[in-house]
Formats: sequence, C-alpha cells, structure tokens
Amino acid sequence: MRNSHWAARFVPAIAVAVALSPTVYAGQAKPAVPAKASAAKAKKPVPRTPDGRPDLQGVWDFAQLTPFERPDAFAGKSVDDVNVEEYAQERAQQSNKDRRDGSAAQDVERAYNDFWWDFGHRVAKQTSLIVEPASGRMPAMTPAAEARAKNRVQKYDHPEERPLAERCILGFNSGPPMVPSAYNNNMQLVQTKDTIMIFNEMVHSARMVDMTGKPRPPAQMKYLTGYSTGKWEGDTLVVETTNFQRDGLFRMASANMKLTERFTREDGDTLRYEFTVVDPEVYTAPVKVSMPMVISDQQMFEYACHEGNTGMEGVMRGARFGDRQKASTNNNQQQ
Repeated sequence: MRNSHWAARFVPAIAVAVALSPTVYAGQAKPAVPAKASAAKAKKPVPRTPDGRPDLQGVWDFAQLTPFERPDAFAGKSVDDVNVEEYAQERAQQSNKDRRDGSAAQDVERAYNDFWWDFGHRVAKQTSLIVEPASGRMPAMTPAAEARAKNRVQKYDHPEERPLAERCILGFNSGPPMVPSAYNNNMQLVQTKDTIMIFNEMVHSARMVDMTGKPRPPAQMKYLTGYSTGKWEGDTLVVETTNFQRDGLFRMASANMKLTERFTREDGDTLRYEFTVVDPEVYTAPVKVSMPMVISDQQMFEYACHEGNTGMEGVMRGARFGDRQKASTNNNQQQ
C-alpha cells in the first residue's frame, strides 16, 4: 500500500514557505509571483508520439476527494453555487488521522486506522464524479435488478464464492472502470500504435487494448476484465469494453454492461478520464463519470496482498465458526 501522508503534510508547508519568501532579482528583493499565476504559467504542452498522437504514457494518480455521488447538501446546485475546495478541506481534515478513540475491537472493525488510508488531497471542480444523470447520483435500478439485490446473500462455503478483491485477483479501484478508493490510486499507461496497456497499481491488473480495428470476439467468449478495443477520436483515446465474465465490476452492473472510456490529455500534467456504463438490465439510464488524473514522478509500487492469502483462511474459519454457533442455537431451540 502506498502511503503519501508524510508528503501531504509537509509539502504544502514547504510550498507556502517558498511562496512567501522574497525573491532576489537584480540585487533587489521582490515578492514571489502569486501561486495561481505561477500555476498558470507552468502549464506544460501535451507531448506527442512520432505519429502525431497525444502521448498518454506515464504513471497517473487518480486519488480524489470529490465524492463519487453528489452529497444531499449539494442537491440541485451547480459548481458555482458550492465551495468545493472548502468541502474537500473538510474531508481532508476528517480523514488521514491517527485515531486512538474507541476500544481495540472498534479499531479492528475499522479495518485500518484512518492514518493509513490514502484518499488523496485533490478536489475536482465539480460537485460529484458522476456527471450524468444530471442529479449527480446513480440512476434508479430496474425492478428485476432491485429484486436480485434484495435477495442477494453473502456466501462463505468456499473461496471461489468470495469477491475478487478479497481473493487478491482484482483491485477494488481498478475495475474496469477505474474509481478512486482507499489507496493505490495509480495507473500506468503504456502506448504503442497497435496496443495500449492500462496497468493498475492495485493488485497489478493489466488490461490490453487492441488498437488494430480487428473484430472483437463473439459474445460467448468471456474475459475477467472484458475485451477492450480502442480508437482515436481526434486527440481522445476511446476504449470500448464488453464480453465481461462476471457481474459486479462496477457497482451492481451485470456482465452484459458496455463500458466506454475516454482518455484526453488536457495538458502535460493532466489526463481527463471519463467513462460511461450502459447496462439496461440493471440501470434505467446510463452512468457517466468524469475526473482528472495527474502525472506522477513516482514509479509503480509493488502491491502485496495477503502473504499466502492467510486472510482467506481466516474468513473461512470464521464462517465455519459461525456455522457451528448457528447449529448450536438451533439445537438449543429445538430441545
């Protein structure tokens, strides 16, 4: 797990000190250029590959404090009506703390002490990552999907029934599609003319995007992260993914969802990532998400999940203990 909290705490202080310190020029001390003006001048041009396409390569950080769905307090409001920076600051103050309150059991139930989460410190100029529907909220589910969700039960009979993230097969933020989460919000993009690789730091999920234009495989051929084909629309890389093997890679979506992702390099440091999920079996309308990623000078970190997956053994042992308790309770009630 990548932990950048020390940087998040000390780098802003250094930046403030630099911004406030005098700058010596022609033998005289002059005030430094305001931070906003410096940022505007520092915008880097979009690099391009030898064939003229935008060069999307690099390690991209998509940690984001902007909420996925629009909070109730922002309902019906536009970005101009909401101080999103102030909201993000409140979120930052609530997280990334070394919490010592509560009992030992409560500390365990929180999974990690808040200090170890790494949700980032950036906020997008929007009230939610969801931009469609206009409400900034997930669309209503179909009656059939609601019934399935209501009747769904967690299964613990064998490891194959457990979620992919719990089994260290796919990360809970890598998707596809990619959605910011607790940590390891980093993606490396490698670009060639015929193939593009989308490589997530979380559980090292690597997705290959075919750029040759050849027909996609028939619907009965299924892939864990789907089958992805790509094309250029102007300076935007468009990736379409279908043929998913199983449900639930995005919320309650089914394996029949169609995922369209768009990657646009807005400048040298920013990659705009947008995705649209269309799944008429589950949702009554498409879902569109938009968020910025920023270039990182760090390498991808090794993601070590369970050593020997001992956590799964604990899950199974806990389930069997629960079975014995339930059987004992039933026996006592029958006597």
